[in-house]
Amino acid sequence: MTKIETLPEHAGVLICGHGSRAKIAEDEFALLAKSLKSRYPTLKVEYGFLEYSAPNIHTALDRLVAQGVTQIHAVPGMLFAATHAQNDIPSVLTTYQEKHPHLDIEYGKELGLHEEMILAFQQRVLNAMGLKEVPAVGELYDTMLVVVGRGTSVVEANADAAKLTRIVSENLGFGWSETVYSGVTYPSVGRGLEMALKLGFKKIVVAPYFLFGGRLIDRIHTYVDSVADANPDVQFMKADYLREQEHVINTFKLRIEETIDVPPHHIGLMADFKARLARGEVEVHHHHAEFKPEGEETHSHSHHHDHDHSHSHGHHHSHSHDHNHDHGHHHAPYKHIGHPFGPRTMINDNLCCCFMGQFPQEIIDEEKKIKAEQPGTPSCKK
Repeated sequence: MTKIETLPEHAGVLICGHGSRAKIAEDEFALLAKSLKSRYPTLKVEYGFLEYSAPNIHTALDRLVAQGVTQIHAVPGMLFAATHAQNDIPSVLTTYQEKHPHLDIEYGKELGLHEEMILAFQQRVLNAMGLKEVPAVGELYDTMLVVVGRGTSVVEANADAAKLTRIVSENLGFGWSETVYSGVTYPSVGRGLEMALKLGFKKIVVAPYFLFGGRLIDRIHTYVDSVADANPDVQFMKADYLREQEHVINTFKLRIEETIDVPPHHIGLMADFKARLARGEVEVHHHHAEFKPEGEETHSHSHHHDHDHSHSHGHHHSHSHDHNHDHGHHHAPYKHIGHPFGPRTMINDNLCCCFMGQFPQEIIDEEKKIKAEQPGTPSCKK
C-alpha cells in the first residue's frame, strides 16, 4: 500500500497551478487532479490557480475544508522552482492557514528533473520522431534536438532546462542539442532556431518542456512553422507537450508522498517559506489570488489599448508604449532584458506586459522599427 492510500480520512491533496488565459491549459490542468483521483478513488483531491483561471487556490482550499479536511498536502503543478513555486503559492497557503489555524498544511516540491519527468519528456521526443523506444547508438547523430523551456528571471530554473536538454540528448544520442526559451531569457525561440539552422542539421526535433497547451505553445509552433517554411530542405519535427502522461502522474504521487513522510528534524518547505518571510527575504506577487470569490478568478486586468503603457505594478519605468495596465501580476526584474537574442525579439509578439514594462523605450522603438521595415516577415526572422 502506498503512503497516499494510507492517508487518514481528514487528509486531502491540493494541486496548485499558475493559471492561463487559454481555456485548454485550465482544462488540461484539471485532468491532473482527475487522473490522480482515478488512481486513488478514496483520495480527496482539489486543484486551484494563482490567477487567470478558476477555481483559485483559496476556493480549492475551501472545498477541501468543506469535505472535513484538516490536513492538507499541497504540491505545485510546475516544472521548475521559479518564483511562483518558491514564493507565490506558499504565500497563498500561509495566508489561508492564518485564517484557519486548525489546518495543518504541508507544501511539496515542484516536479523538477525527477527521473519520471525525464522519462515523460523523452517519450514525447521519441513520439515526435515516430519511435517507440530508444534507438541504437549512432542512429540520431544526424538529428538535432532543440528543447524549449519556459524561461524565467530565476537563473537556476533556466539552468534546469539546459540540464534537461543535456540529459535527454545523451540518453537518446542526438548529434547536437540546444536550449531555447519562450519567456524572459535568451535565446528566444525564433532566434535560437535561426542559429541552430547554421549548424547544418537537416533533421531537427523541437520539444517544448511544458505541462499544458495554451498561447505559449501556439507561439512556439508559429515560430517553428515560420522557420520551416523558410527552410524547406530541413525536416522539423514538433514534439507534444507533457499533459497528464503516466510518468507525470507518477511524479505528482512521489512529490505528495514526500510531504506525507517528512524526516524527523527536517524543515519542510512551508516552514522554510515562513522563515524566509519572517527574515524579509520574500517578495510576493500574487496576493490578489488569495481573496477572489468563486466566479471572479478569470484574469481581471484592465486593458485599455490606448498606446500608453503606464504601469502601476512595481516596475517604475516612464515609458509610453502599448498598454495601460493596473494589475497584480508581476515578474522579477531581469538584468538581461535587452539581450540581442532575448525577450526583445518577442516585443512584437504580445510579450507579457510585465516584461514589457522593463524595456527601455529605445529598445521598444528599435524592435518596432525592424518590424515596420519588414512588414511581411515574422518577428522570428528579424
